[in-house]
Amino acid sequence: MLFLARMDVHFPDSLTSDQVADFQTREKAYSADLQQRGAMKAIWRVVGEYANYSVFDVDDHDELHAILQGFPMFAYMDVSITALAKHPNALEYYLRG
Repeated sequence: MLFLARMDVHFPDSLTSDQVADFQTREKAYSADLQQRGAMKAIWRVVGEYANYSVFDVDDHDELHAILQGFPMFAYMDVSITALAKHPNALEYYLRG
């Protein structure tokens, strides 16, 4: 199942720059693992915002939920999910990793 996720990060002012840097380091490693496993098919920044759009390819809603909760920054994220279906005009190579 394919899902488009928009993730907006909102760190509280109470976090130190070292704490934010630690979150960013752990987030990068977690994201890399998801991409290597094929669960995260793509990720793009949103220009001018601390946000991204990501495409996930998972077996079901529960797997996606577990993946999202695993992000180190999850407690500081607003996440919006859109389920995706193949478009009849899509070229097949867009759907492959």
